[in-house]
Amino acid sequence: MTTIHGEVAAGFEQVREAFAANFSEHRDIGAAVCVYQYDRPVVDLWGGIADPETGRPWARDTLQLVYSATKGATATAAHMLAERGALDLDAPVAKYWPEFAANGKADIPVRWLLSHQAGLITLDQPVPLDEALAWHPMVAALAAQHPQWTPGTAHGYHGRTWGWLVGEVIRRVSGQTPGRFFVDEIAAPLGLDFFIGLPARERDRVSRMVYQRPAVDLTTVPADSVPEELREQVAAWRDPQSFSNRAYAVTNPAEIDFDSPEVQAAELPASNGIGTARALARMYAALIGEVDGMRLLTPDTLESATKEQASGKDQVMLIPSRFSSGYMLPTEANPMTGPSSFGHTGRGGSLGFADSENGVAFGYVMNNIIGGADDVRAALLVEAVRRSLA
Repeated sequence: MTTIHGEVAAGFEQVREAFAANFSEHRDIGAAVCVYQYDRPVVDLWGGIADPETGRPWARDTLQLVYSATKGATATAAHMLAERGALDLDAPVAKYWPEFAANGKADIPVRWLLSHQAGLITLDQPVPLDEALAWHPMVAALAAQHPQWTPGTAHGYHGRTWGWLVGEVIRRVSGQTPGRFFVDEIAAPLGLDFFIGLPARERDRVSRMVYQRPAVDLTTVPADSVPEELREQVAAWRDPQSFSNRAYAVTNPAEIDFDSPEVQAAELPASNGIGTARALARMYAALIGEVDGMRLLTPDTLESATKEQASGKDQVMLIPSRFSSGYMLPTEANPMTGPSSFGHTGRGGSLGFADSENGVAFGYVMNNIIGGADDVRAALLVEAVRRSLA
């Protein structure tokens, strides 16, 4: 039995039970979960193994890379600049980043970058990985790139490019890299253990990830054996020229080792945020209310930031998705704790979100990267939160 550390407030015991069950029944190796109700933590739990190679246990301050859950942090930085009047989300990107106007992109508003409507999911010529990690070569390539569809007419998940696109706007407007802005304006004032661009001194606290292969690789079975509801997705996975594949092939090599010190030290505002579940939950709590006297966005700014901008079939994921200006919104597959929720998932199961109606903020991080329909860990924790609220 995995020992569960931390505290749970009265009424939220079901979350502890669900967290323990994730280890005993659903393959968690090391993980943490935190829930805020209004301005106070009501769940703060961790357990398991941070590094399966050495046996290092998961500690209260263990850091975890959260993949695309990073996008919620980066979106928050953009909305803070908008609230200050430094950034107009409805202005053309080219107002702040003149080179971006090339190849028919002069009229794309910043909001379409945030909501995955710009059509810049990939590059005709991938950028060498070391140059992408250095930032400027990648943003230059994106500035020169033509969209894959008429911007504003469709949406598709910009899994990798989103971070450089939104991050460069943040950099142009604020004069700081997105990771530096996040540290100075969000993490430090709130006391968040979360980084976009990991300092070398924090490296020893980071967990080591384990990648689980699916029980059945649907791309290797006969097409008529694939469940009908998955055939379009599987056909896209098999096609190297599909948006589903090209969206993750913007570097050369396309595969990125997110455990490597070089990748963790770089700033990838779409995908390499590293922090604790506590930091995710606390950030989202400070979006919907005051936490220790600090609120990140005013209610009016938050309402604008979480208003639906795109919904329906996603051109990359080929499933229904909903986006506000940077945050994911509830869907049938990821309902969070209700219709007023907003946040972001990350590859393998990580999740951070807030629910303004219920006054709840949630963070879950883990090092066993499963993902897909086989992964129910975050969903079970959120369901336990819903039951606790009821």
